[in-house]
Amino acid sequence: MSKVSVIEVKNQDELKKFVRFPMDLYKNNPYYVPSFIKDEFKIWDEKENPALQYSKSKQYLALKDNKVVGRIAVIINHKEEKELGIRKVRFGWIDFIDDKEVSKALIQKAIDYAKENNIEKIEGPMGFTNLDKAGMLTMGFDKLATMIGIYNHEYYPKHLEDLGMTKEKEWVEYEMNFPKVLPEKVEKFSGLIAQKYKLKVLNFKSKQEILPFVEPMFKLLDETYKHLSTYTPITDEQIQTYKEKYFPFIDKNYVICVVDENNELISFAITMPSYSKALQKSKGKLLPFGWWHFLQAGKKNDRANFYLIGIHPEYQRRGVTAIIFKEIFVRFTSMGIQFAETNPELEENKSVQLLWQDYNPVNHKRRRTYSMTLVNE
Repeated sequence: MSKVSVIEVKNQDELKKFVRFPMDLYKNNPYYVPSFIKDEFKIWDEKENPALQYSKSKQYLALKDNKVVGRIAVIINHKEEKELGIRKVRFGWIDFIDDKEVSKALIQKAIDYAKENNIEKIEGPMGFTNLDKAGMLTMGFDKLATMIGIYNHEYYPKHLEDLGMTKEKEWVEYEMNFPKVLPEKVEKFSGLIAQKYKLKVLNFKSKQEILPFVEPMFKLLDETYKHLSTYTPITDEQIQTYKEKYFPFIDKNYVICVVDENNELISFAITMPSYSKALQKSKGKLLPFGWWHFLQAGKKNDRANFYLIGIHPEYQRRGVTAIIFKEIFVRFTSMGIQFAETNPELEENKSVQLLWQDYNPVNHKRRRTYSMTLVNE
C-alpha cells in the first residue's frame, strides 16, 4: 500500500499543481464551478493580496504514487488576533480524494502549524478574511455551485468528522422562484417608506457612475455586519482588490443603491446574472474565448445571484428592504430573471434571512466550518 506524503509548496510549478488540483478532481462533475485560475495565483502573491500584509500562510500538496491527491492551505490572520483577540489557524483550499489517509495527513499539517505557532485551535475551510469563500458544503451536493461558494464532494465532511472535528459555524443558502407579480404589501410599503424617510433609488446610466459608491458600499457592509461573530473591518487595500476582481462583471442594472435626502448611501444590493455555467464552459479562463461565455451569460440568463446587501443600522427594521425588493423585481422582470439564489448567510443572521420571507425561499444548501481544539502535550 502506497504511503501518503505531504510537501510544502515552494515554487511556481508546485503552486500550479496546487491551483489546478480541484479542476482535475471535479473534471466530470456537473455541479462544480472552477475559480478564475489567474485570481487563484494572485491569492498567494504579496503584491496582489493585501491580506498577506497582516497574515502568514503556507500551502501543501498531498502526494501518493507521485500523483497529487490533495491540497490544503494554512493561515494565521494577525489582524483577527489583534482586533478580536482570536487566536486560531485557519485552513482552506482543502481538497482530497476519497482516502482517509490523505485527509488525515492534510489536517495534520494544520495541527502541526498551530503547534509550531503556540496556537490551540484550527478552523476551516475558510480564507484570509470575511469576504473570502468559507464553509464546507454539507447539503446541496446536487446543486450547481455559485462563483463565490465552495463546492465539495459529499465525503468531505464525513472525513473531517471522523478525524474528531466538530461544527463551528453554519451557513444557509436559499433559492427563490421569482414571482410574476410583486406582492401587494411590498408595492404599497415601498412607496410609504420612501416618502416617510425621503429616500430614493439611484438610476445609473453607466458602470462608471457606480464607482464613487464602491467605497461607501464596503463601509456600509462594515456597519451592517459588525455585530456578527468574528467580523473584522475591511481595509482600504481589500476594497481596491475586490473592486478590481469583481467590478468587470458588474452590470449597472443589477446594482441597487438607496440614498437619503443628502445623497448619503443608506442601503444597497449587488446582484449578478449567474456566471456559473460560463465559468464551467471557460474552465476558469477569460482568454482566449472564455469572455464570450460571460458576455452571453450577462445578456441572456434566467438566474441571478445575490452577492452583497447592506443596510445602515439606523434604517434596519424600518422597511427599507421593501424599496430594494421592488426595484429588484422591476429589473429582474424586465431582464427575464426567474430564479434567484442568495449567497451563504450565517445561520445566526436572522435579520438577513427575513429579507427573503415574501418570496417562498427554499433552503437548498448548507455549509459549515469545522474546528478542533488542540490538547497541550
